[in-house]
Amino acid sequence: MAIKLSKDTEERLLTSLQRYCSDNFDEEIGNLKAQMLLDFCLREIGPSIYNQAVQDAQKVMLEKVTELETNCYETEFAYWQKKR
Repeated sequence: MAIKLSKDTEERLLTSLQRYCSDNFDEEIGNLKAQMLLDFCLREIGPSIYNQAVQDAQKVMLEKVTELETNCYETEFAYWQKKR
């Protein structure tokens, strides 16, 4: 699954990458280099982050589903037990 970013997010990331390179490497990069770096990160690093996020979400959902039996349980056929 290819990671697609909104136009606004992509523009903000490109600006951030340009600033990062300027501040940390003392190198100004243009839009083309920033776009190439962003594309590399999305293709090479993005899937690992995405997959980990999905695993984290699955773990949380499994915990919540497991809690259903405890949190959403009613004793069956308990009417006569309460009458005693």
